[in-house]
Amino acid sequence: MSTPPILLLLILILTIAVAVSVTASPISIQLPSDVSTSLCSVSVTPGSCPVKCFRPDPVCGVDNVTYWCGCSEANCAGVSVAKVGFCDFENGGSDAVSGQALLLVHILWLILLGFFVLFGLL
Repeated sequence: MSTPPILLLLILILTIAVAVSVTASPISIQLPSDVSTSLCSVSVTPGSCPVKCFRPDPVCGVDNVTYWCGCSEANCAGVSVAKVGFCDFENGGSDAVSGQALLLVHILWLILLGFFVLFGLL
């Protein structure tokens, strides 16, 4: 049994209509980092950068680097601020964690092998 061509055409038209309506809808909720205005009110010229940091005030630059002393440190680096707070790293680094776990297992295996060889147990 094959699907009638008119039914396939109807499904295709509905899919395209839904896709167009989803992409055409404006975003109603915006984060402060989504607004085009600068998040930092203080502008420091990169030539003179007296960054004095007595407490951490992290901001995330557009280069995905966390600047711990805030807007003044980011401005000294010549980077605009993308958002206030720490920079996010993709999906939480699940791939990096598994790589670190594998490295730890490898190091422990080498240490045990070294002890066995050193004490003549192997």
